Amino acid sequence: MFVKNAWYCAGWDKDLSLGRDGLLARRIAGESLVLYRRPDAAVVAMEDRCCHRHAPLSLGRKEGDSIRCMYHGMKFGPDGRCTEIPGMSRIPEKACVRTYPVVERDNWIWVWMGEPAKADPALICEAIGPGDPAWNLRLGYVRVDTNYRQEIANLADLSHVAWVHSQTLGGSEAWSNIKPRHELTERGIDTRYCVRRTPPPSFARHLFPDGALFDIQVHVRMSVPCNFILHFSVHEVGSATEGPTNGRLVLDTFSSQAVTPRDAHSCDYYYSWGCSRATDMPGLTDLMHEANNDAFLEDKAMLEGQYQRMRERPDAPRVDIVHDAGPGKLLWVLDRLLEAEARTIEIVPA
Repeated sequence: MFVKNAWYCAGWDKDLSLGRDGLLARRIAGESLVLYRRPDAAVVAMEDRCCHRHAPLSLGRKEGDSIRCMYHGMKFGPDGRCTEIPGMSRIPEKACVRTYPVVERDNWIWVWMGEPAKADPALICEAIGPGDPAWNLRLGYVRVDTNYRQEIANLADLSHVAWVHSQTLGGSEAWSNIKPRHELTERGIDTRYCVRRTPPPSFARHLFPDGALFDIQVHVRMSVPCNFILHFSVHEVGSATEGPTNGRLVLDTFSSQAVTPRDAHSCDYYYSWGCSRATDMPGLTDLMHEANNDAFLEDKAMLEGQYQRMRERPDAPRVDIVHDAGPGKLLWVLDRLLEAEARTIEIVPA
């Protein structure tokens, strides 16, 4: 179901303070976690389950660099080992809670859900966070009640912009005619294409005269489990009819998006979008952020409806079309990694 040896986004760094009550409960790939910051600001991630009677540690309290379960007072250090049991002088050897490797990068918090020895930070996707001084970015979040494979298919096929987002990010059927070039990578796909001679998106059309047209250059890097890194630039209409546009750059934008499956039926979606400081103007990034929030609610409605129908009739026939190439490639990468992990699982005799 889920690739374990992968970095999963647990949210933005702003979601986790040094406050006394700064305990963050998350569900990632079917497992419940609690995250908190130690006094030195380092993040600890551990299973949100006391080893005594399975009480949620997220209902506990921080004490120094440790966390105390508020059911019977057991205290656990940042390595997950129990250091105190009120009423007992001896601590059982097995009194411990699983912890997970954590890395903060690009203002995201990443948690490795698999074997700790394989937690390679080089596998974290390259992105741009709101802390980058060259960019003006706004952040967002939405929960989507769908299987994360549907989110993968949705993001790997931006032709749906013409229809799902006709009132926000779209506004032209030109998105249905894109011819993306998908290049397979070790853990995902790299996609490039140009939308030529298209009107401004619906959310910004009021800013331009009737008949205004632009070229939009798109570069998407997607990686497992479901990270979507988008460089989206707007240009004056160029003379090139193939490959990248040669029109003058008007607007340079960047979006970092991470979809974290909570379980088989829901996802947490963390996203940003904004302009380069060099091409921004007052109010523009705010307008884009408003449009992005509206667009992701459009995605949410469509994906949740789709997933409901799929669960009603899981064996209903489906017809593939040309726009399924991107989703098919990325899901192939995902399934290849799932199969590789399955082959390495040791079967322990009962």
